[in-house]
Amino acid sequence: MIIDIVTLFPNMFSGFLSESIIKRAIDDGHVTINLYNPREYTLDKHKHVDDTPYGGGAGMVLTCQPMFDCIKAIPGDKHIVLLSPQGKPYKQKDAYRLSNESHLVLICGHYEGFDERIRTLADEELSIGDYVLTGGEIPAMAISDSIIRLLNGVITQESHLHDSHSAGLLEHPQYTKPSVYEGLEVPEVLLNGNHALIEKWRHKEALRNTYLKRKDLLEGREFTKEEQEWLEEFIEKESGKN
Repeated sequence: MIIDIVTLFPNMFSGFLSESIIKRAIDDGHVTINLYNPREYTLDKHKHVDDTPYGGGAGMVLTCQPMFDCIKAIPGDKHIVLLSPQGKPYKQKDAYRLSNESHLVLICGHYEGFDERIRTLADEELSIGDYVLTGGEIPAMAISDSIIRLLNGVITQESHLHDSHSAGLLEHPQYTKPSVYEGLEVPEVLLNGNHALIEKWRHKEALRNTYLKRKDLLEGREFTKEEQEWLEEFIEKESGKN
């Protein structure tokens, strides 16, 4: 996979590209990440890439010419994503979908915003949350990370199949040695070696976690008979606390 990131601040990515799983994925040839700086494509003799907004207002707006010419300079067929607070909320299903693309371009906005015509360059517009950052660099890192870890060979498939949101639920609790720490014990079911019971417990606890922390994720979900019984158990226990 190729991920091209269009950013005015490429140095922000130095740590991201040189540490942990992302570095290994690059070194092992699973992904190539290129950084493109629109400032290198501006025709302005002072290397300006922004200007004051028509109609007045605070801040500076990214201009069309550097961004258009930068995108044109990126070779190959590509799926272009504009990162913006106005975009569609980014979900785990989007990470899976985009991981099937062979060539992604992520456009990072900055300053007060960008000329509306820049939106015509993108195939889609994504947001990582209902808040505003100083630029799209952090969203580009977050989205790239979520995609790269799904690529074949980067991590084991089992590691991400049970991730939070992968099956519409939050992940089940995890434990490791020792089995007792400061009086806190690991659930007995995880110690008995019965994998069928362990999987059932994990499924139930994933549903419990989701019910307690993110009930909104359960809206519209079709439940099995067993899941419905678990839900009733959770509801009864929660109402008993009130």
